[in-house]
Amino acid sequence: MEKLDPGAAATALHTAALRGWTLRDDKLRREYRFRDFVTAFGFMSSVALCAERLGHHPEWSNTYGRVEIALTTHDAGGLTQLDLKLAALIEALAGPLLALQ
Repeated sequence: MEKLDPGAAATALHTAALRGWTLRDDKLRREYRFRDFVTAFGFMSSVALCAERLGHHPEWSNTYGRVEIALTTHDAGGLTQLDLKLAALIEALAGPLLALQ
């Protein structure tokens, strides 16, 4: 997979599918705050299943209801289309959970 040029990555952040994501240190980043640990953990489990199907796994951490995610393609040395695809899937999974709060 080829590394995206910085302009393409920045442009992608202006789409509705990647609302809330930022670009820092050549990684896509997003923090989610859920109402409790169980909701956050359920979200992470759903993301894990999608990530496994894509063969692309996030860097992330969880503290109670907060989940922090960073995406990059290490083999390519930066962001690729795979990162954008996974970020959009993550955003779609989070939406309904965030709406329930």
